[in-house]
Amino acid sequence: MITANATLKPLSPMIGKWTWIGRHPYLPGRMFRGHASFEWIEGGAFLVMRTSGEDPIPAGVAIFGTDDADTRAYMLYFDERGVSRKYDVEIHEHGLTWSRDAPDLSQRVRITISREGRTMEGRGEMSKDRGPWEKDLDVDYERVS
Repeated sequence: MITANATLKPLSPMIGKWTWIGRHPYLPGRMFRGHASFEWIEGGAFLVMRTSGEDPIPAGVAIFGTDDADTRAYMLYFDERGVSRKYDVEIHEHGLTWSRDAPDLSQRVRITISREGRTMEGRGEMSKDRGPWEKDLDVDYERVS
């Protein structure tokens, strides 16, 4: 029998269904809406995030897991465009941060869960071609269930 992954346990407040509203600096004045869900799979060994949204925000899936050899967490992401990425994950007191460092596009997103657990705030940044960091997609989540 598989036991729950203790390293991922602090992400338990994310479990459930959420609606979200997002903004992207490349599309000023536009608001995007969508849904997200977070659930344990394989008895809590992994956390899965599923997202869907209005065009141009792609539907995607991410699996969070850990490597006990280096005590780090990771996220594997795949979306409807065929984009596949690996992110490093840092779990903090009120959420997590995922990031990747790549020559063409580096990204980092910090998700903060509110104290009451009804909302989350996601703030993204990106760096293209090793240039300066700039704003990326920002997402505000509200719990549905």
